[in-house]
Amino acid sequence: MEELAEELIPVSHNQFSTRKCQIILDAVKADGDTTRDYQPERDEITRGLVKDVRHYVAQIEEVDKAIADFLPRFECTLNTIPGVSDTTVAKLLSEIGDIRRFPNADKLANFAGIAPVNFSSAGKGDDKPSKQGNRRLQGTIYFLAIQMIQLSSKGLPRNPAFYAYYQRQLARGKSKPQALILISRRLISIIYGMLKNKTEYVMPKVQDNWD
Repeated sequence: MEELAEELIPVSHNQFSTRKCQIILDAVKADGDTTRDYQPERDEITRGLVKDVRHYVAQIEEVDKAIADFLPRFECTLNTIPGVSDTTVAKLLSEIGDIRRFPNADKLANFAGIAPVNFSSAGKGDDKPSKQGNRRLQGTIYFLAIQMIQLSSKGLPRNPAFYAYYQRQLARGKSKPQALILISRRLISIIYGMLKNKTEYVMPKVQDNWD
C-alpha cells in the first residue's frame, strides 16, 4: 500500500490517499488471477504506454518551466487570481494580445464571444456563449469560471464571492451554464482591468453587491 501511495499521491496532486490505495489493492486481490492469452505481450504494451506518459509529463514540465521563466517579461499580474496558473495566464495573453487594442471590457467580451450580462424575468434570458468570437479565449475564460466556484476537499469555496454569486443566480432560476456565463463576463471585466492597470487581484467580499 505504501509503495502504491508513493507512486499515485504525487501524480494525483494529493487527491489519492492511502485508504484509496488499499481499496485498489483489495480490488486486485479479489479479482484473482487475471492472466490472459498473450499476457507477456500485453504487459510489454502496458509498459510502453507508461513510458510514453512519463515522457509527455516530462515534456509538459519543461514547457511549464519555460512559460514561468518567460512570463515576468510581460509584467502580468493575472496569476494573482486564485486558481490561475502560469499556463492559464499564457493562454489568456496569447489570445488577448495587447490589451490596449480594446477600449473597454465590453469590447474584450465581444472578442471572446461571451454574452453581456443579461438579467431577465424567471431566469429566461439569453445568457449563453456566443457562436462567434474567439472560441479558444471563450473556453479558457469559461474553464476559469468553473475554477472560481470549485470547493476544496473541506467544502470551502476557492472564491467565496464568486461562489455566493453563483448560488444567487441558481436561486433566481438560472441554469448552471447560464450562471457560469455570467461569472465569465465578470471575469472578463476583472482581467481587462488587471491587464490595463497592471494591478493585482483583490478578493471581493461576499457581501459586495454584484447584482
